[in-house]
Amino acid sequence: QFQLAESGGGLVQPGGTLRLSCAASGFTMDYYAISWFRQAPGKEREGVSCIEIRGVHVNWADSVEGRFTVSRDSAKNTVHLQMNSLKPEDTAVYYCARGYACLRGGVWDVWGQGTQVTVSS
Repeated sequence: QFQLAESGGGLVQPGGTLRLSCAASGFTMDYYAISWFRQAPGKEREGVSCIEIRGVHVNWADSVEGRFTVSRDSAKNTVHLQMNSLKPEDTAVYYCARGYACLRGGVWDVWGQGTQVTVSS
């Protein structure tokens, strides 16, 4: 069975830092594109960032450019989302998903359960 599990969310003050993790079971993440989406209350799900199979990192949301970075830890079969200079508008549930290329409209066939990120003073 293919599964993803996010962790690392929490409450952080504006300007703070969090690192989210997405751990896989049942498959090797290196063979897939892994994306991060988020959904804030009352808003549609938004694609945030993605890492290609070859390790190229893409930010889909202009609002996170220069602040968010995706990286792989192949030894731990995990992908991380490093979030710096967090803003209240980054508050959302963050999900990771498995796909085949970093295309926002592409096929994302395995999803994690989500982790809450709250940015507030």
